[in-house]
Amino acid sequence: MQELNIFQKQKDFLVCVDSDGCAMDTMDIKHFRCFGPCMVEEWGLEAWEKPILDRWNEINLYTMTRGINRFKGLALALTEIDKQYTPIEGVEELAAWAENAPELSNGALAKAIETAKGPALAKALSWSEKVNAAIDALPESEKKPFAGVAEGLAAAHSVADVAIVSSANREAVEEEWVRCGLTDSVDVLCCQDAGSKAACIAALKEKGYAPNHILMVGDAPGDQAAAEKNGVYYYPILVRQEAESWEEFVAQALPALTRETYAPYGVQKAVQFKENLSH
Repeated sequence: MQELNIFQKQKDFLVCVDSDGCAMDTMDIKHFRCFGPCMVEEWGLEAWEKPILDRWNEINLYTMTRGINRFKGLALALTEIDKQYTPIEGVEELAAWAENAPELSNGALAKAIETAKGPALAKALSWSEKVNAAIDALPESEKKPFAGVAEGLAAAHSVADVAIVSSANREAVEEEWVRCGLTDSVDVLCCQDAGSKAACIAALKEKGYAPNHILMVGDAPGDQAAAEKNGVYYYPILVRQEAESWEEFVAQALPALTRETYAPYGVQKAVQFKENLSH
């Protein structure tokens, strides 16, 4: 598994695969056990915990905002909570920062706190740090791939170069994939330190692949947007249908890619993807 800067094209086709929520069954548990509960704790929302956590999961997992940046998701949720349940002091300032900041990270937030007028930015940083600690504390046994991923990656690797394209932390992705025995089917690792997903796909495309020979496999609208920005194909792993999606990847998506008949199939999958996140 090579770094992006030294990787060289070996096959005519390239399959890019996202990690969290696509190959690794880690997205639900992080939101169920870490993101949502830490928000309830940080803002003292226990009186409305059930509907608030249900709405958090809708925003971050089950609608077209799936995969949204954590701070954008937080601002969206707290804005709704402020209107529906209880006042959230300084929520407008947090929402403005999440919308306009050039970088959305703990470090950028720490700098913004220095000139903050209200408490929401500081509380958002506290929340984010608690989330990271809660994620680190999750048992390794609960961070595993979806059924069918190992078979799907092996099938892809038999006909294409395979790249992990993830916006997650490199060390975390590498640890999970190595521990789960998936790296034999991966040629190159592209994580947040290599740039956005769109930038990573663009850099991989420059290795010499035809655009219609590249397929991005993902689970969120951001993955689809990264593929579309580069003029390459997209295959969705459907939330709540992950095992079936990986079966279909082997049976239909890969053959369509290598036979150069993916375009009409991809249109059908895009409709299915949107419908699945619009219920």
